[in-house]
Amino acid sequence: MKVYKKTHVGKVRKNNEDSLLVTAPNIFVAADGMGGAAAGEVASKMLVDTVKNFLSTIPEPLDENILSKSILKANAAILREAKENSDLRGMGTTATILYIYKNQAFFAHVGDSRLYRLKNSTLEQMTLDHSYVETLVRQGNLTPEQARVHPMKNILTQAVGAMENIQVETGNFKIDGDEIFLLCTDGLTNMVEDEQIKKILSESSNPADDLIQAALDNGGNDNITAIVVCAYD
Repeated sequence: MKVYKKTHVGKVRKNNEDSLLVTAPNIFVAADGMGGAAAGEVASKMLVDTVKNFLSTIPEPLDENILSKSILKANAAILREAKENSDLRGMGTTATILYIYKNQAFFAHVGDSRLYRLKNSTLEQMTLDHSYVETLVRQGNLTPEQARVHPMKNILTQAVGAMENIQVETGNFKIDGDEIFLLCTDGLTNMVEDEQIKKILSESSNPADDLIQAALDNGGNDNITAIVVCAYD
């Protein structure tokens, strides 16, 4: 596999509340923190550190249930930290984890960061956004195009560390050996349309850099993180 990764503060925010993790050779995590002052940075870093530390104690092969458990451990740790430190109250983070083992991929996910798969020239979003507007889309009350510009598109229905009980989305699927995976925060997907994402993943020699640059060129209104995993034979 070839892996490309990059995170950028963007053009508007003063600090980067995104965190990423690439643990050789096959664990990938993207997290987008939220909260006042530096709390978002704390939450996303706690998420990736907790996931890394927990998964390092589990012998391979892992599965989606183990990935989910790592997120639940991070949820408890972030809640505990916020309870003990008033400056951090209200912090939380998204979490998107991809684990690849031989010809199988496993994922676990909370929030509105995303996992995409590019296969046979088709870009597919593998995770659901846990957001208010995505709920409206699934109910048929909004079109995807309307959701993209909705004033409440950033309101999450779930976030790690923001609530006691979270429902982690999980899944697994086979890999044929010609896929490209993208884990990213909404600082990318709010700025770059899927068609442009697909074009960059298909053609770029350094897709993480070029995805970040595309988001910056289109406004760069948020922190931006991209991890690209090329699962070639």
